[in-house]
Amino acid sequence: MELVAVERRIWSGSASFVLARTTVGEIGVLPGHEPTLAQLEDTAVVRVDGSDGTSTTLAVHGGFLSITPETVTVLAEYAELADEIDVSRARNALQRADASDPAGAAAAARAHVRLKAAGASE
Repeated sequence: MELVAVERRIWSGSASFVLARTTVGEIGVLPGHEPTLAQLEDTAVVRVDGSDGTSTTLAVHGGFLSITPETVTVLAEYAELADEIDVSRARNALQRADASDPAGAAAAARAHVRLKAAGASE
């Protein structure tokens, strides 16, 4: 399993389960899954359960999910590991966002997914 953003490789390793939200709904991927190519929602939380029992949560903004029977690859425009998210900054961004403006609504959606991935309340 690999999760790659435009600027860097975010996560790579062996995974037992991947959960992601696509434009057509949530998908859970186990080893041996049928080949699939799906567009991720503009703002989505992705969870990777490693084969070693660890769980990694990420905030992902745009991209694709590519599944083969052997590998899962998430190609994201931008992604952050949950423990890299500055919760205070995300809350401030949410408060500043003007939901009546399309750009503000997009900023609010990004802030929401960052807070969700970090496990923080709004």
